[in-house]
Amino acid sequence: MADDKSVEQLVEEAREALREVVDPEIGMDVVALGLIRDIQVEPDKGHVVMILTTPFCPYGPHLLEQARLAAQGALGRPTTIELGGEIWRPEFMEDGGAAASWGLF
Repeated sequence: MADDKSVEQLVEEAREALREVVDPEIGMDVVALGLIRDIQVEPDKGHVVMILTTPFCPYGPHLLEQARLAAQGALGRPTTIELGGEIWRPEFMEDGGAAASWGLF
């Protein structure tokens, strides 16, 4: 691993980097929204599974590419991103009650 970091350290660094990727319609980052479903690290590559808040999110392609770039920068290796098939629910948010209290959903 680069710089002798553990997989867990690299995953946490990628997760922190992904906090910089903000959904422009909601104004929250993809980690807080619960859109990042998995981060995998191998010696020569990384892989992120991400979902969207809606299947036809107009910013989807942009968000996916921004997330891939953020994770790749943090992991220091080529990284792919996969659009997961899971349907997003407000409970996925870091603070699941926030969606209801803000009137988002």
